[in-house]
Amino acid sequence: MNGNDHDEIFSQSYWFRSGRGPRYQQLHRYLTEQIHAGHLPAEHQLPPERELAERADVSRVTVRQAISQLVVDGLLEQRRGAGTFVLRQIPRHQHSLSSLVSFSDTMKERGSVSKSQVLSAVLASPTPEEIVALGITPGARVARIERLRFADDVPMALETSSLPENILHQPEQVSTSLYQVLRSLGRAPSRAIQRVTAVNLTTKEAQLLNMTPNAAALRIVRTGYLDSGRPIEFTRGLYRSETYDFVSELRVPT
Repeated sequence: MNGNDHDEIFSQSYWFRSGRGPRYQQLHRYLTEQIHAGHLPAEHQLPPERELAERADVSRVTVRQAISQLVVDGLLEQRRGAGTFVLRQIPRHQHSLSSLVSFSDTMKERGSVSKSQVLSAVLASPTPEEIVALGITPGARVARIERLRFADDVPMALETSSLPENILHQPEQVSTSLYQVLRSLGRAPSRAIQRVTAVNLTTKEAQLLNMTPNAAALRIVRTGYLDSGRPIEFTRGLYRSETYDFVSELRVPT
């Protein structure tokens, strides 16, 4: 099929197979494949809902369900008064779950230019969650840095890192890489435990990441430890789910 033949690309003969799930799911999978393959390029405008339903020979409800999911996936954008458009696709990045590597180092390894926008950098009283994670007293203070992380000028992650004041007493030192600052101080963590969960973005989070509200994202909560076993870093991050593949190596126990 010619990738420019957008009049025929929605034909049901291309994407529907009996017994392979509801039509809206099959249409969603098919359009996802066409976008990733470049047959529906960035900024391509999809036909109006009624016209697309006629071309695909399905109901408007089926089209609406498929399109809504593609919007949540970050593949399409519905612009008020203009229509539905294919969004520019961001290259995916693999990140090992078994290696303690900073965002900056990961982007450098992938050939991307990383930068950070510091949203806040303060010394503050710890939250109950920070007290437990860092093993500190309620009267202690933490350095708390909230950053928007970019790769090649695309917002990729929203991170909040908290550290005991006696580990980092000048949070304004952190402009790009937290681990680079900690290494210079001889206080970088040597191991970490992190948990990855799927979440939906709030309106504020979505605005910062240039995504749609309620879009799917990955939430990573990480606690970093010194060789002595002392917890010194507590980071909560939201990562674009369409750009990150988290990879881990599994071994048979011996």
